[in-house]
Amino acid sequence: MRGRARRGHGAAGGHPGSLLQIYEGAALLAGAEPLYLPERRDRPGVPDFAAVDAATWARCQLLVVCSPGNPCGAVLTLEDWRELFALADRHGLVLASDECYSELYTDEARPPVGVLEACARLGRTDFRGCIAFHSLSKRSSLPGLRSGFVAGDERLVTPFLRYRTYHGSAMPLPHQHASAAAWADEAHVVANRAAYAAKFHAVLEQLGGRLEARLPEGGFYLWARTGGDERQFARELWRDTAVTVLPGRFLSRPLPGGDPGEGRVRIALVGELAECVEAARRIRAFLG
Repeated sequence: MRGRARRGHGAAGGHPGSLLQIYEGAALLAGAEPLYLPERRDRPGVPDFAAVDAATWARCQLLVVCSPGNPCGAVLTLEDWRELFALADRHGLVLASDECYSELYTDEARPPVGVLEACARLGRTDFRGCIAFHSLSKRSSLPGLRSGFVAGDERLVTPFLRYRTYHGSAMPLPHQHASAAAWADEAHVVANRAAYAAKFHAVLEQLGGRLEARLPEGGFYLWARTGGDERQFARELWRDTAVTVLPGRFLSRPLPGGDPGEGRVRIALVGELAECVEAARRIRAFLG
């Protein structure tokens, strides 16, 4: 999802055709008109920014990107960021980068490039028009802590801090101490990535091609094709095996070329290795 709005309104977005509903809800609450982008045919999961015409971009104020994405796990490259910076400068956009999955990736030699790193590498040292959102929820498997940080263009962070001061609430001291410990430690993040890599390998091996899925670049989901109605698939899988998956259309919106969530399910590998392998075994048996 990407955002567009009449001038004077905010706008928000998320993933190509699929979204975290918080982006859509925030846009609607702000009186904005959300716009959903298709994915690129040559790079599944990456938004097709060229599919939006100049007149539409001229109405847009805020562009939200997520890399690695949810549910596809696709990652933006440095060249993608170069294109986005040019787009933002041309049309006066704010780039908001949701990077909660940025430290969960499957190739240790190629970590994802975040918006602020891209700014630094491309000489945009004032981080003009860019703001990044990070969280401990995925990096450290601490979603209940509700701990994160925002960084970027001072002209954006300053009013954001003022807004957060009046509309947010302070974290309890135990949460602050736990957060400081988690942010200061990288060893457990490396171990987390290794654990997810083991689960991806084991689950894909167990499925053995019975369910079309590929290793993502980041995140901890498999975005699998079901070969039919994904909602019926999810219902019957739960009924017969007690395994829960998320129907793709629960995470998507229809586009002119079709609904990108149709015929897909999101499989979250957040359990322990043995649990994930057992769930994959049950899915394999369910598929016959």
